[in-house]
Order: sequence, then structure tokens, then C-alpha cells
Amino acid sequence: MGKKEGLSPDGRRALEELRGISRGLPEALETTTFGHPTFQVNTRTFVVLDDHERPGMLCLVFKATPDTQTGLIDGVRFFASKFGSKHGWTAMRADERTNWRQASELITASYRLVAPKRSVSALDAQTTPSPTQRRTRPK
Repeated sequence: MGKKEGLSPDGRRALEELRGISRGLPEALETTTFGHPTFQVNTRTFVVLDDHERPGMLCLVFKATPDTQTGLIDGVRFFASKFGSKHGWTAMRADERTNWRQASELITASYRLVAPKRSVSALDAQTTPSPTQRRTRPK
């Protein structure tokens, strides 16, 4: 699976989506770990595109808080990861039905859990409107 040419159409789309999401995350980089596209910040993984979580199923594997993980796992779209579920690692099925807005939110939350404070601060600075951009309420 490590080579882009070896990915299914869903895998190619998922990889392109992951690249788009990670472009907006400070200091994020793409690497390959055990043959899988892996996205890291400061050498810490925040999402992996994996085909070993479930037989015949491509998954996004990300870190979540215990409460988020519990709320997501449904055995259909979301699963406890085989590798590190007790530490919050969660697998999301990646196919034509993937909700990429939800995936982006979960991946960004995963990034926040593993990124150094300076990276999270840089992300917050990107998303926090400046005083001139803030709207005031009409009186």
C-alpha cells in the first residue's frame, strides 16, 4: 500500500484529502510508516491511512480523547484501533461514503492531542479572527 500507484481509488482520494487537511496544520509532514502514509507533527503521529485495521477495509487511524472514542465507536464506520485503542487510537472507515468534514475535525483534534504547544498556538492563531475581523453585536 505504500506506493500511491498501489492504492485503490478510495485510497488515492483518502490520501489526497489527508494531504489537504494536513496542509493547514502547522509543522505537519507526510511520511511512510510500515508502508502506510502517515502524517506527523514533531515526529508524533496524528493520522495514518491503514489497510490492516479490518480485512478489506481502508481506514483513517487517529487519536481521540476517551470520551470522543467512546461516542464514535459503532462497529460500522468507527472501530477501536487494533494498535493502541487503550490510548485513544480510533479507526474510521475510508470509502466513498466518508464524511470528509467530520474526518477533518477528528484529524485536527488528533493533531491537537499530539502536537507541541507552539504548533497548537500557531493553529489557533490561524483560526482566531483578528480584532478587526470580529463582528460586534448590534445594540
